[in-house]
Amino acid sequence: MSAMQPEPAVVIRAEGLSRGFAVGSGWFGGKRTVKAVEGVDLDIRRGETFAIVGETGSGKSTLGRLLLRLIEPTAGRVSFAGDAGSDHLAFRRRAQVVFQDPYSALDPRMTVGRQIREPLDIHDIGPVAAREQRVADLLAQVGLSPAQAAAYPAELSGGQRQRVSIALALASDPEIIVADEPTSALDLSVQAQVLNLLSDLQRDRGLTLILITHDLGVVRHFCDRVAVMYLGRIVEQAATVALFAAPAHPYTQTLFAAIPDADPARQGDWALPKGDPPSPLSPPSGCAFHPRCPKAFGRCATEAPQLRQIGAGRLAACHLHDPQTQGT
Repeated sequence: MSAMQPEPAVVIRAEGLSRGFAVGSGWFGGKRTVKAVEGVDLDIRRGETFAIVGETGSGKSTLGRLLLRLIEPTAGRVSFAGDAGSDHLAFRRRAQVVFQDPYSALDPRMTVGRQIREPLDIHDIGPVAAREQRVADLLAQVGLSPAQAAAYPAELSGGQRQRVSIALALASDPEIIVADEPTSALDLSVQAQVLNLLSDLQRDRGLTLILITHDLGVVRHFCDRVAVMYLGRIVEQAATVALFAAPAHPYTQTLFAAIPDADPARQGDWALPKGDPPSPLSPPSGCAFHPRCPKAFGRCATEAPQLRQIGAGRLAACHLHDPQTQGT
């Protein structure tokens, strides 16, 4: 029997990561703090496609920006391949982002060629004389014509602009790309093309791809592992195959219950959540999901569950999986 292959090295690690935002004007009771991300521990491996999913307001986009160090945490830290240094320019070359709205992400006053060239100049990548050719090559890699380097963003379609955003992210030859809802602003006919492009680039370049999305169908077909967020915390983490075969956290089960399926046998015996998500300004006591959870019991309202291992490579923050609960 051949020896088991070792797991890929951890390329990015979050430890106790938290981020709060002050809100309010001070006229009515002063400012308050929204805990957008709270106490997140996360390891992402080199070369994998890792999904961060959850409802709007779950904190997934804030977590993505923290991982990229676009914003600083109020507590905890992010390290890249074991290095938590303060050289943000060097880190920016190694980790890039593709935003949800390509039109907002691009400068309408600059040609796309000039925008793609900018990181080559900032990071002094390659001979100056070869940079225009590098721009042309990047456009070709994302399925655009090199002649479109002279175009302005407004002259391109939404799908073409997102391809430009991907070329821009690739310009510095990064190791990590965070794609934050990269297809939600696109027509359905274009979404699959952009996702396939990202998947091909991830495979061909050995990229680590972090996909932030609410689309579980995309996750199922494109991702290796998944972290599920609710109100700033990770409530479940697992390999994609295991998660879709048997979601362990009641919140994950409610997400799956909301997915239409022509075959009722694949729907699972899961109930939709009760009510609306609570305000992050006043999160519930105990488990934040307990007011909406169809399986909540007394302990859920008073004690926050810890994210614990419940199987090989699988984590869940739910009292139902606590040995103390199971023994009663």
